[in-house]
Amino acid sequence: MHPDTSRTRHTTTFDWGSPSELRALLHLLHLVSPALPLGGYAYSQGLEYAVQAGWVRDESTAHDWIGGIARAAVGTLDLPILLRLYRAWRDGNAEAIEAWNAKLLAARETAELRAEDHNLGAALARVLEQLDMPHARPWRRTPAALATLFSLAAFRWAIPEEAALAGYLWAWSENQVLCALRLVPLGQSAGQRLLKRLGDAIPEVVSRASALEDAQICVSAFGQPLASALHETQYTRLFRS
Repeated sequence: MHPDTSRTRHTTTFDWGSPSELRALLHLLHLVSPALPLGGYAYSQGLEYAVQAGWVRDESTAHDWIGGIARAAVGTLDLPILLRLYRAWRDGNAEAIEAWNAKLLAARETAELRAEDHNLGAALARVLEQLDMPHARPWRRTPAALATLFSLAAFRWAIPEEAALAGYLWAWSENQVLCALRLVPLGQSAGQRLLKRLGDAIPEVVSRASALEDAQICVSAFGQPLASALHETQYTRLFRS
């Protein structure tokens, strides 16, 4: 895989008076939009089993479950690796891109979680290729994590690092809330309260993820892989994970 090393201006914060920064914001909104045809709505990441087992049963426990995974899994594995992938695309370091992509896929504890990441990564590769991003094409034939293609798009569209990490976590959180609305079930008002609370915590999760050293990248949300493994043999299922 050959990273895109074309010259693109990058910043760390948005300047709302700058057309280029506003364009980057709009690209980020595009990248995290539920309208992006990735199929993320088909996956609950173990939440379906957690509801069946009674671990998640109302708004409060849904927040604890989703927020806990955001802090102790997405925030300590996906986000720091996403940051490293972003910088590897920027630096034109193909070896690092392949290594971090492989590390992220290898860290998925269950067949369902690994297949989900691979399927979403391949779907985003197809989308980006159609959006005139040729460096996404090889990843349609190679196992790719979602973060690998997300970081490519973020780099190419000059989305600042921290904004890219926040957008990735927001999209993940939103999908989990949508799953909870169907599974618990929860009302729309409860869903909006959940999104507000989860969104308020994102800056802190992103800040901690950005400060992690390579040796600190890990997962410590043990309930999720357990739920995912048990979901594989769940009798009735609405979701693929």
